[in-house]
Amino acid sequence: MAHIVFAPAIQRHVASPARDIAAATVRSALDAVFELQPELRGYILDDQAQLRRHMAIFVDGRAIADRRGLGDALRQDSRVYVVQALSGG
Repeated sequence: MAHIVFAPAIQRHVASPARDIAAATVRSALDAVFELQPELRGYILDDQAQLRRHMAIFVDGRAIADRRGLGDALRQDSRVYVVQALSGG
């Protein structure tokens, strides 16, 4: 099962424990979490069900390529990390 973790900055707003999820894509992993915790959806996704601009998702240490469809593939042992994107200078 893929292991999904939400960064502490997200946890300040919506507590969400790390979970092991049986999922083939980032989208299906998030949907499984949202089914358990629907209040998290609006914080992670926008009204078009795309990843919000201020969010970033990493799978096995690499930023996902598909921010719109979230179709990046997961392996059974993937590590998914959902974080708030940082900006500034």
